[in-house]
Amino acid sequence: MNKIKKGLGRGLSSLIGDTKSEIKSTNYLSISSLIPSKFQPRKYFDQEKLNELSNSIKERGVLQPIIVRKSKINLDKYEIIAGERRWQAAKKAQLNEVPVVITDIDDLKSLEFAIVENVQRDDLNPLEEAQGYQRLIDEFSYDHEKVSKIIGKSRSYITNSLRLLSLPKYVLQLLENRKISSGHAKILVGLANAEFVANKVYTKKLSVRQTENLVKLFKKKKSLNISKDINIRSLEESLSNKIGLKILVSNKKNNTGNIKIEYKDLDQLNRVVDVLNKNY
Repeated sequence: MNKIKKGLGRGLSSLIGDTKSEIKSTNYLSISSLIPSKFQPRKYFDQEKLNELSNSIKERGVLQPIIVRKSKINLDKYEIIAGERRWQAAKKAQLNEVPVVITDIDDLKSLEFAIVENVQRDDLNPLEEAQGYQRLIDEFSYDHEKVSKIIGKSRSYITNSLRLLSLPKYVLQLLENRKISSGHAKILVGLANAEFVANKVYTKKLSVRQTENLVKLFKKKKSLNISKDINIRSLEESLSNKIGLKILVSNKKNNTGNIKIEYKDLDQLNRVVDVLNKNY
């Protein structure tokens, strides 16, 4: 078996080391005898990269064996533990068989293998990664600390990753389809208007820094609205309804301040001038 590099935490090589007694053999199996694992955390396969791998396999073959176990459902099949992308690419390359390492491991170890391999290769999008960590927590009673150790990421990284799952469905779809990055998504966690901001990020192609500034602006406006006296807000609403433009009243503790009238074009400015000329 080709040597697998350690990249994160325990890594695949370490996980394999834990199960040496369970490794049955290194062999070749037909493409048709392999089936995807129910524990595969990755739902999206980049077709361009898959085609590149397929072309490489046509030239050089499958260099790293696919890790499999006997299927518990289809007894004549083998379930892929790690290496589904290689299997997909080998099918595209029209290979009849591929090298495999046959193991005898449980569901927990299978999920660990799948997540570690994909995270090491940076193949998972941020949502798939978070969902993989959540499965370890929900199905196998892991806590954040244990996920951190098995994956080789800091506990805060795991916690921040899992927080993405609290985002609205629309934002998660943008993240899953790589329309926004995990950097964008982390800024949107906890925002009441997360969908609106996410759509702005996507349509305007905002950078992470620009998104941070936009969110700060929203939070500042919200803070001003919360701290503003109810009578002042009532006055703003009354004046805005009369003039038809947005009016902001800033009143200090000594009852000095200013009134701000917002206009968006020359016609709106002329409306303000007309109101002032008619009344004063």
